[in-house]
Amino acid sequence: MSQNAQSSTPDSYIVTFTAPYKVQVQPRARPTPAADELLVTTEVSAISPGSEMLFYRGQVPPDMHADATIPGLRERSSGYPISYGYACVGVVTEQGSGVAEPWLGRRVFAFHPHASHFTIWPADAQPVPAGLAPEQAALLPNMETAVSLVMDGAPLIGERVAVMGQGVVGLITTSLLARFPLAELLTVDPLPARRDLGRRLGATRTIAPEACQDEGDFDLVYELSGSPRALDQAIALAGYAGRVVIGSWYGTKKVRLNLGGAFHRSRIRLISSQVSTVDPRLSGRWTKDRRFRLAWRMLANLDAEALITHRLPVQEAAEAYRLLDQEQAEAVQVVFEYGKVTG
Repeated sequence: MSQNAQSSTPDSYIVTFTAPYKVQVQPRARPTPAADELLVTTEVSAISPGSEMLFYRGQVPPDMHADATIPGLRERSSGYPISYGYACVGVVTEQGSGVAEPWLGRRVFAFHPHASHFTIWPADAQPVPAGLAPEQAALLPNMETAVSLVMDGAPLIGERVAVMGQGVVGLITTSLLARFPLAELLTVDPLPARRDLGRRLGATRTIAPEACQDEGDFDLVYELSGSPRALDQAIALAGYAGRVVIGSWYGTKKVRLNLGGAFHRSRIRLISSQVSTVDPRLSGRWTKDRRFRLAWRMLANLDAEALITHRLPVQEAAEAYRLLDQEQAEAVQVVFEYGKVTG
């Protein structure tokens, strides 16, 4: 793939982490698609407040690849400088001579770092369903993650379920769990505004982390906060033979667990959940494509406006990451805007 093939006109730009807490919007020549590629002109892209903030804060293990499952990141180490991100929505404005299917003018989603223009193979472009706004479509990775989390936890009718963390993924997971006939759906977050959002999206109760000591005996607990300390609380919330689904990526943050007490005899199951693969128990019937189709359907029913708190021009990328790092009481989901594509 000719991701680095470029024209001579520097009318394109890409967001780059140059060092921990340092973000630049760097100009570059506009990419030119190869014969088997599409050129996408970006309309919006969404920041992942989980994994992207680890890169922003310098909390990613230095020996890891950026993301082995995302085109354009497969061969990249996690060292600086690095362009990262995976939620771009734009319009195909040019296609290579060898692409037979007509793509020009189609709005597509792509797993690609934040950039005003980029080239991809048609197989990596997902057409956005009719009726979905670009901002809503940019939440596809979060919805796919939430769908995967629910599948991995396998909630049963009448169960008591708790969700630790009401960031974007936690909130969307809450909205999906609210569709089940559960006995209770508890959400936990330190920020009152996020607890209110969880209640709006279907939680039956919501509490601050310090109130967890008065709770327990849950059948299923999700740890989605990104905080290592929350995992101990999640285990304490689970009842005998309960399940704890760990969706957080802690990066280089160390996790200390108290496993010497009730955990030893309680048969609690700790389940690692990560969206890049499908649980082998389901993969005989479920493929990534099938899960994507489900995520698109669920996304159409999501109140995206409740989650998107800030829309900023991509040129203000440094401010966007600062908001997510320092103003979490106000910033939940930040979306970059690149301008309307006219052709």
